[in-house]
Amino acid sequence: MTDIIKLTAAETAAKIASGELTAVEVAEAHLARIEAVDEKVHAFLHVDREGALAQARAVDEKRAKGEKLGPLAGVPLALKDIFTTEGVPTTVGSKILEGWIPPYDATLTKRLKAADVVILGKTNMDEFAMGSSTENSAYGPTGNPWDLTKIPGGSGGGSSAALASFQAPLAIGTDTGGSIRQPAAVTGTVGVKPTYGAVSRFGMVAFSSSLDQGGPCARTVLDAALLHEVIAGHDPLDSTSIDAPVPPVVEAARNGSVAGMRVGVVKQFRGEGYQAGVIQRFDESVALLKELGAEIVELDCRSFDLALSAYYLIAPSECSSNLARFDGLRYGLRTGDDGTHSAEEVTSLTREAGFGPEVKRRIMLGTYALSSGYYDAYYGSAQKVRTLITRDFEKAFEQVDVIVSPTTPTTAFAIGERADDPMAMYLADLCTIPTNLAGNAAMSLPCGLAPEDNLPVGLQIIAPAMRDDRLYKVGAAVEAAFVEKWGHPLLEEAPSL
Repeated sequence: MTDIIKLTAAETAAKIASGELTAVEVAEAHLARIEAVDEKVHAFLHVDREGALAQARAVDEKRAKGEKLGPLAGVPLALKDIFTTEGVPTTVGSKILEGWIPPYDATLTKRLKAADVVILGKTNMDEFAMGSSTENSAYGPTGNPWDLTKIPGGSGGGSSAALASFQAPLAIGTDTGGSIRQPAAVTGTVGVKPTYGAVSRFGMVAFSSSLDQGGPCARTVLDAALLHEVIAGHDPLDSTSIDAPVPPVVEAARNGSVAGMRVGVVKQFRGEGYQAGVIQRFDESVALLKELGAEIVELDCRSFDLALSAYYLIAPSECSSNLARFDGLRYGLRTGDDGTHSAEEVTSLTREAGFGPEVKRRIMLGTYALSSGYYDAYYGSAQKVRTLITRDFEKAFEQVDVIVSPTTPTTAFAIGERADDPMAMYLADLCTIPTNLAGNAAMSLPCGLAPEDNLPVGLQIIAPAMRDDRLYKVGAAVEAAFVEKWGHPLLEEAPSL
């Protein structure tokens, strides 16, 4: 079992295609791993054992018939519990959808199934993807496999923890303000936020519609690229979906190089609040890029200092609109429906019981920002700042091919450390939010351990919209150089669970 769960997704798929392993053997090995360690990690909210084994058997039958298998056929995956899955619970980490069984698959779920990817189950997350630590889940926090007393990032901490604890070789996350990249950074894994509109949002429960984006999570850059290729592409069911070919991400991941590339370093992505060990590892990464043949260009993007403030007006405003659909009348939790309350009172009682503190906080913030007399002062002004950030990125990409930064200002903090300080929690997304506001593509990959606490540090790579292939070209080159330097992938240093 240990040998199987340590394989990369690409290696697993190759062994299944050659007949060296069966898809059922691979699925059973990962299900056994989940059974052995997930009680401690709490990465999964629901494990679909029967469904996973049925999918795996179908892959083995295809191979036995001589049918051509896709590049990820039979590879297990952990799916963030924000995508609808027909016949399998989708809770979004909230009590308000506890026990809800969707009658349809999200487009992303359909594409995974069509590619014969084996879905092991649904992973834990901050309620409605609102948070940076997975502590806001109504079903309890997830532990970081490097240190179970630390957070695994958020909102998609379940997906990143499943990867880092070898419960799955692939996972899916969503990124509204950094919720793929930040968990990847603090768990020593790879996470990619594709260009906004590159991956369908149909069937993805909405938090902030102009920011939300699904994307691939993996343990290697190539594995992330293979998954990216499966889930990306135009979807007529999503009005924000981009009708354009998927960039050649797999080819880029197989041919990593930064020779002759211009790499930008933004001066706003460092300073007060950044952990010394994070900056040390980032500076080493910049030096490495230079050694590999890149030209380093310093950038000044002043509007980035306003990104956090703009985000925490735009995202709550959109959330207050999107979450209005959870009224206790159509689906999910219903409280107070005993014949003595009006429909309005049932809705109020349901929301009181069903939504957690962070979700209520953001709904109230957003409703206030959108209210008559305050719209222009708050939401309108935040959208103007968003335009300035987009322009700063456009100017930057006239000078450079990609931008690099630390993914997070600090390594993983202790569970409970920031629970009573929302502002401190929000600062975890300082480096990731500008990309969401502009709609660009970005990746986080491991660049070492911080010397002061021996926890993973992430390097963020940012590329222009629809140039996602640049992330993989640079990421693969950096990953190969670091693995050569360390003598092994970073996750091999993680403590045994």
